[in-house]
Amino acid sequence: MRADRLLSMLMLLQIRGRMTAEELAEELEVSPRTIYRDLDALSIAGVPVYSERGPSGGISLLDDYRTNLTGLTRAEVRALFMFTVPGLFADLHADKTQEAATLKLLASLPAPFRQDAELARQRLHLDPAVWFQPAEPAPYLSLIQDAVWQNRRVRIVYRRGDGAWVKRLIDPYGLVAKTSVWYVVAGVLRMTLTFRISRIQEAVLTDSTFERSADFSLADYWANWCAQFEASHEKYGVTLRVAPAGIPSLVQMFGEGIHTLVEQAGAPDDEGCCTLTLTFESPEAACQKILGLGTAVEVIAPQALRKQMLNMAEQVTNLYTK
Repeated sequence: MRADRLLSMLMLLQIRGRMTAEELAEELEVSPRTIYRDLDALSIAGVPVYSERGPSGGISLLDDYRTNLTGLTRAEVRALFMFTVPGLFADLHADKTQEAATLKLLASLPAPFRQDAELARQRLHLDPAVWFQPAEPAPYLSLIQDAVWQNRRVRIVYRRGDGAWVKRLIDPYGLVAKTSVWYVVAGVLRMTLTFRISRIQEAVLTDSTFERSADFSLADYWANWCAQFEASHEKYGVTLRVAPAGIPSLVQMFGEGIHTLVEQAGAPDDEGCCTLTLTFESPEAACQKILGLGTAVEVIAPQALRKQMLNMAEQVTNLYTK
């Protein structure tokens, strides 16, 4: 642990220049006395670190002491530090590790490139969370992560989408985070399947190991699986008559592409309404979402959906008039 702290101190001094013992102590979560002991250890190891007393004093390295990472272009440096995903690192309990790794990478960059890396981190940020959605608990994510790294099989009890519980012995090939939802891609009886981590009810790490195929690509598998998943699900087309007041709600639900559909719909009718055709996963999903839009949106077709919406509206009315 002390070796890691000494290396972190070295990286901090190399990146930030002069720092006080108090600043280093706060950054490394130790006491100033520990910092001074660590400074003695660095000096004994031959690291040219020195301290100056007084209001403008502090601890610093000699200016020519650097460990440079060569061979990178400015564009490559910006790409390397372009996105941070704190939520995903926190899910994997690797947020502190990621910070330490970033610090070491920054310290190893030549001085002109260090600023490019900092600018990239300051100007781009990736947020994996979905609006207005509660965090999805995944208590067995850490265990599955360990199994992925160690190529160890896991016995799980899994709740399927239809509510049924099944037992599986899986070979976890890799983890995928889609927005804020975690999945594990795993081998099961010569098949490759996808499991949603939050649906794992029990998990036990076994002593048995497995060999993953050398030509298996997690990214390729996921892209193909997503395409098959979307193609296998029913697509339900609905024709809507949309009043101007309903456009903002549709944009919130479906995104900015609604504006393009409105433009393509042509001139509005005498009441300012336009006719749009949208695709839903199922009649049930269409009914629930469209009812939430109120009277600004009317279903024109199919007729079966109009009847389904009428029935649901009557049920809601009965519920709230008791």
